[in-house]
Amino acid sequence: MANILLVDDDSENLWALQVALEGDGHRVRIATDARRALDVLRRESVEFMITDLEMPGIDGAQLCGIVRAQPGYSELPILLLSAAPEPRRMPHPWTRFLRKPASFDDLEAAIDAHVALRLTTLKRFSLHASVRAVLMCEHPPASHWQPVSTDCWP
Repeated sequence: MANILLVDDDSENLWALQVALEGDGHRVRIATDARRALDVLRRESVEFMITDLEMPGIDGAQLCGIVRAQPGYSELPILLLSAAPEPRRMPHPWTRFLRKPASFDDLEAAIDAHVALRLTTLKRFSLHASVRAVLMCEHPPASHWQPVSTDCWP
């Protein structure tokens, strides 16, 4: 499952989403404003962020832009939530927009798509590493000849 950062100035929204996402197996961190969210991002690894648009101070759209400017989070999937229409900011720095009240199924689908993509990337890396290991066993480098280890064979 994913490490998710929830950002919303409404504590009831935070609580409801946190309970639902943790019930689905995710690890959830919460922040009540953009500054606290940035603090969490500095201290912890986050794989998905859900933020409200309308917050005092730095709003959700601005937060998305700030997060995208951070080298470690330039590709972070960000879901922007709002009761208001999607901002017409182009290019927009969020990955997906959902209008409140959003169904949990829609939220879950967005998160699952990201998790599936992450797992696919990890499997490709593991497959590449496995193929490399097999090739090394079958064709060891000539300069480093050693007897074939039984670890190379099934």
